Amino acid sequence: MENILEFYKNKKVLITGHTGFKGSWLCRILINAGANVTGYSLNPPTNPSLFEIADIKDNINHIIGDIRDLDHLSQVFDEVQPEIVIHLAAQPIVRESYKDPVGTYSTNVMGTVNICECVRTHKCVKSFLNVTTDKVYKNNEWAWGYRENEPLDGYDPYSNSKSCSELVTHSYINSFYDPDVVRVSTARAGNVIGGGDFATDRIIPDCVRAAGTVRASVIVRNPYSTRPYQHVLEPLAAYLMIAARQYEDKKYAGFYNVGPDDKDCVTTGELVDLFCRIWGEGVDWEDRYDGGPHEANFLKLDCSLLKSTFNWKPKWGIHEAISKVVDWSKLWMDEEDVVPEMDKEIAEYFS
Repeated sequence: MENILEFYKNKKVLITGHTGFKGSWLCRILINAGANVTGYSLNPPTNPSLFEIADIKDNINHIIGDIRDLDHLSQVFDEVQPEIVIHLAAQPIVRESYKDPVGTYSTNVMGTVNICECVRTHKCVKSFLNVTTDKVYKNNEWAWGYRENEPLDGYDPYSNSKSCSELVTHSYINSFYDPDVVRVSTARAGNVIGGGDFATDRIIPDCVRAAGTVRASVIVRNPYSTRPYQHVLEPLAAYLMIAARQYEDKKYAGFYNVGPDDKDCVTTGELVDLFCRIWGEGVDWEDRYDGGPHEANFLKLDCSLLKSTFNWKPKWGIHEAISKVVDWSKLWMDEEDVVPEMDKEIAEYFS
């Protein structure tokens, strides 16, 4: 993994969605690697925000913009001339997609069209990665992991819009992109956890908020749903690996699942149990199923293709991932500087 970071030194990288949770961690990795990073995104989606806490704004070319604005996005491509584009920007919350399906489709589908169009019209781009989700697959509640050749048909507006994002990318690959000029992949990642996630309607941020509140229990809507949980550095390292390797050789361009090993695909109840044990100090949780909108009960990925193609394997299991969340969160609650903790975790992971 150290070789991956060396690859990015002085490379011109454009990241959409850089003010979000995953985008902030990705920026921190690339800043440490010596890349020339441009971020294009709306303002941070949460308050507090990891983007502001992690001292990112002054260390990159920070641009506020909407991926639905093709003219502005194209202007940024003109000015920056990126070599590598990693597309993270999205409306990422399932329940929010039920509240605002039009906004979700507009961002996740037309935003992808605009990114693909800018890649098509700017020959400076050599490597493009579109990050989607494990939820792109038609979910049959199978006990085995979904493979990259399974049908794409997300159920809810968020999941379906990301299925559409995949199909848009596939169409641009088939219709416009010359693999000798630009190499393109998509990455379908599972549920990520890590320090600095302040989103609403996500289980680990809910755990941290409850742990920081006197006599508050973690509210769990569905403790029996199984998800492929992984530390945020796991998929980010895979994204950087895919983008770097396809930059060097077009044979690596493709569609990849990125998830944990089977032993780390746990139920939400098991995840919260683990969080409470590691946090300590009397934190507990309660089952409060609210009969909310449909979400899959069982979801797991088969990552054999990523493993066989790149000799890749997950590094941190679920216990270590939760431990990292707790370490980061306790530092933040004590009003300590969390940037050294982030840099320490990054250095440890990529060593």
